[in-house]
Amino acid sequence: MSAVTPGITSHGLDADVLGLLRELRLPTMVLQLDEASKRAEANDWTPQVFLGHLAAAEVEARRIRRVERNLKASKLPVGKTLDMLNLKLYNLKTRRQVAALITGDFLDRADNVLLFGLPGRGKSHMAAAIGHELIQRGHKVLFTPTFQLVQRLLIAKRELELEKLLRRLDSFDCVILDDIGYVQQDRDEIEVLFTFLGERYERRSVIVTSNLVFSKWDRIFKDPMTTACAIERLVHHSTILELICKRSHRLAEAERRNKGVDLNQTETDKAEGSEASEPIVDVDKDAESKQ
Repeated sequence: MSAVTPGITSHGLDADVLGLLRELRLPTMVLQLDEASKRAEANDWTPQVFLGHLAAAEVEARRIRRVERNLKASKLPVGKTLDMLNLKLYNLKTRRQVAALITGDFLDRADNVLLFGLPGRGKSHMAAAIGHELIQRGHKVLFTPTFQLVQRLLIAKRELELEKLLRRLDSFDCVILDDIGYVQQDRDEIEVLFTFLGERYERRSVIVTSNLVFSKWDRIFKDPMTTACAIERLVHHSTILELICKRSHRLAEAERRNKGVDLNQTETDKAEGSEASEPIVDVDKDAESKQ
């Protein structure tokens, strides 16, 4: 039996082409065909130029739709972009680290990113800003407060669907765990968080923000052995950003909004200041870290 080739006649040519483009699911080419045909005739385009113009428009439209889908699925906070982050508040090393991270190269290596700093120093904003940049470059990102992810994992475990959830999370090139230092877990919660980190180790990237240096992470994982294992898996193949600012961005913004109000350093800031002087990384020296 001979193959049947759909015929395109001179009568109703546009309708025939539009029908074929719709069957091929090329909606942008359908929308732009008429205008592109007129431009091609006016500018004496070759068939290759004409087809290339339509194909490029289709590819760009698909990229935009993909970015929109990934952005919606990411749950990234609105407005926490790089443009809204004042990088001048940070030292040169941090600015260079951010510039390297937003290229997304660390995702290809399944490296992790760890952001440390006192409350109000921009950790969450910076992590989200990196996430926004990664999505613009075609990557899939999930932003979640750590306590929310832990609860999702715990519920999935109780319903015997933990592996299913882990596979779903594995579809994200990068998962941003915000405020891991605020999580105080029981044994079951520690287990699912550790399982999640273990599943992504050397396979997928995580970005973690914390106001606690590693020596304080026993508050999170309780057991010293589990704490050490979690830290080593995160630090191995990682970039560490220490966000050092004189004071909280939120307090500075509050002062601008409330002129004449003296917002001196609180007792909480003073207490945290002593903690900030502690070294961030205090695990085995053999742990590899790109700082």
